Amino acid sequence: MAYKSMISALALFPMTWAAAADLTSHVDPCMGSESGGNNFPGVARPFGMVKLGPDLYDAKSDAYSGYLSTGNFSGFSMMHEQGTGGAPKYGTVAQLPLVGNTIKDPLSNLTVERDGDDQAELGYYKAKTGEGVSVELGASAHAGIYRYGFPEGSKGNNVLVDVAHVLPSFRGQGLGQSYKGGNITVFADGHYEGSGVYDNGWNLSPDWTIYFCGYFDTTITSNKTYVGTDEDGSTEQPSGTASSASTSKRVGAVFSFNESEVTSRVGISWISTAKACRNVQDEIPAKTNLDTVVQDTKSEWNTKVLNKITTTNTNSTSLQLLYTSLYFMHLIPTNQTGENPNWTSNEPYYQDIFTFWDLFRCTTSLLQILQPTAYEEQIRSLIDIYRYEGYLPDARSSNYNGRTQGGSNADNILADAYVKGVRGAVNWEDGYKAMLKDAEVTPANEPVDSMAPDSSTKEGRGALPDWKALGYITPKYSRAVTRAVEYSCNDFGLYQVASGLGKSDDAEKYLNRSRNWRNHFNSDQTSLGFKGFVVPRNSSGFIETDPLNDSGYWGDPYYEASSWAYTWAAVHDMKHMIELMGGRQTVLNRLDTMFTPGADGSDSGMIFDPTNEPMFNIPYLYHYISRPDLSTLRSRRIAKEHYSTGKSGLPGNSDAGAMQSWLLWNMIGLYPITGQTTFLIHAPWFESLAVDLGGGKTLEVTARGGDADGDGEKVYVQGLKVNGERWRRSWVDWSDVFESGGKLEFELGSRAVNWTDGKVPPSPAS
Repeated sequence: MAYKSMISALALFPMTWAAAADLTSHVDPCMGSESGGNNFPGVARPFGMVKLGPDLYDAKSDAYSGYLSTGNFSGFSMMHEQGTGGAPKYGTVAQLPLVGNTIKDPLSNLTVERDGDDQAELGYYKAKTGEGVSVELGASAHAGIYRYGFPEGSKGNNVLVDVAHVLPSFRGQGLGQSYKGGNITVFADGHYEGSGVYDNGWNLSPDWTIYFCGYFDTTITSNKTYVGTDEDGSTEQPSGTASSASTSKRVGAVFSFNESEVTSRVGISWISTAKACRNVQDEIPAKTNLDTVVQDTKSEWNTKVLNKITTTNTNSTSLQLLYTSLYFMHLIPTNQTGENPNWTSNEPYYQDIFTFWDLFRCTTSLLQILQPTAYEEQIRSLIDIYRYEGYLPDARSSNYNGRTQGGSNADNILADAYVKGVRGAVNWEDGYKAMLKDAEVTPANEPVDSMAPDSSTKEGRGALPDWKALGYITPKYSRAVTRAVEYSCNDFGLYQVASGLGKSDDAEKYLNRSRNWRNHFNSDQTSLGFKGFVVPRNSSGFIETDPLNDSGYWGDPYYEASSWAYTWAAVHDMKHMIELMGGRQTVLNRLDTMFTPGADGSDSGMIFDPTNEPMFNIPYLYHYISRPDLSTLRSRRIAKEHYSTGKSGLPGNSDAGAMQSWLLWNMIGLYPITGQTTFLIHAPWFESLAVDLGGGKTLEVTARGGDADGDGEKVYVQGLKVNGERWRRSWVDWSDVFESGGKLEFELGSRAVNWTDGKVPPSPAS
């Protein structure tokens, strides 16, 4: 049956009652699934390995998370990424229902039309094919359940298991996944086991193997295994036999049933078919009802994620934005502890990091607050990846590092965790060694990235030779300016950890290196009447650019943002940056220009781009010129004008929840400065909000005098108390409200007032 969303009456009561509510009713898994948001609308558990959902085929569009608003179903597969761009990944271990007594060439890229709109709510997905088959899905952490409803009286009810199925890419960038070979065996009791080998995808990973084990809780009337031909047809094998594990030809099986309702349970593993069988038997044993799996999924999301933030707010739109954002930022990374095929270790193992370039500004700092136990595990996992693979990942998927877009931004993550007190079982001496290797050892350029052949994009800092020898990066390296400003931030992370570990010589060295973004700052470069931008340079000097239009991609000096954006990147050195730009008034005018409609030369656009992560911090930089009121105004308008409910509710790719975590910080009323203990204060959306920090600690945020949901003009702070004391700074420290919990009491109004003492947040490198 389809599950109907129901707003619990408990949500209308104070926060002490809200923890008992079923908050899953406020989650819309389809939000942001279209118009470039690429959200995954299927079913999953928090950080779960299985993400079971539909795969749509449209030769004009890449289905990054499997879903498209157009096209035909090519399958319903167990593995997907969440909200990513670049190129699709996974779409492996797939089934497809088919109707008919004769299934001709089942492995020849069969698709079936869809009938109507799919339905989704947290833990449950339902679709209908053009052949009249309903498909309902549920998931545990390592297994999935399918319930098929074939038309009454249909002739030939079949389910195809296609080992070769992957999500294709049509962008022509050489990033499309390939099936390399596989096997499937159908046993006498009707269950099947097998594996497939695949490669590539956005991170250019070599061969990786997925094992699977499937059961049908419905009587099988017949089954046939198939091997594909060179012409993409298929050759039928005797019932119950296995195709060769060494062949690169497609393999699969078709199962037939007389009954109209068919239930299938499937487990997956990175280790073995035996492990895949244990996963499904342990998590979704025989005769388990789909409804039970769905309810268990809802319960897990409620207790582990959604109840971490509670509010007395009753506005359905705001609640949907709040809890749907929490949901999407907890889909990846994948908790693959016990499922690591590359080495044996007692440490936790998380992968599907897509990517720290996207996540280090907002998401990881929020995960530390909401999931302190899981976050410590993720830090330990990163360090363990370094131990066995030689480098920290900036991105990682299918157990393989890659691709690094800019800096070695895992350094930022480790620094942020260190300064905010993540200790537990983390070996920080090893963590620092990992960061030190990023800062000092150039990674081998293998494999060569065809879009950036000059240096490694797999891991580490490919442009390190220039950075170490010159203090800047020449155009012989792609993304030179992007890398330079990010390497500066990475080196600041080393300074922070070195300082804490008592390594004073290293601390001084990397603090100095963190200022080298200045070597790309050309004070004579102009744009729209402003002087001073980070630009490409070589040994002869600066290279002129067009700051409004120099945004590029892998082979260009700037990656996915212009010099208007990247000039603001070194937040650890803001005081000096403001001086270089000409002082506070000039910086005020310059920031205002970024948000002025038409300033970019278009009819209605603005220079500020809400769709991409390098712009995340810019609305909040007014704090550094003593204008937190303007930070509040700009960030609130961005949130309200560019985020909404519905399938087109995101301004750009979710990027594994990066967009959603930016929005969540806006709702809370704080903004994190990664690598520092500083949180910039703006204004919360809700009259009351409670954040469970774990260990019995809570952050309470209240706001009097504001508009409900922050939709009106009463968004300016009139006054603030922190833990009962009148507060005059425009920022709080980790120790103020997060280390032991705390309370923020806002007074809001419609008029900007000077509620602070005028001091600006720290600029440690200045």
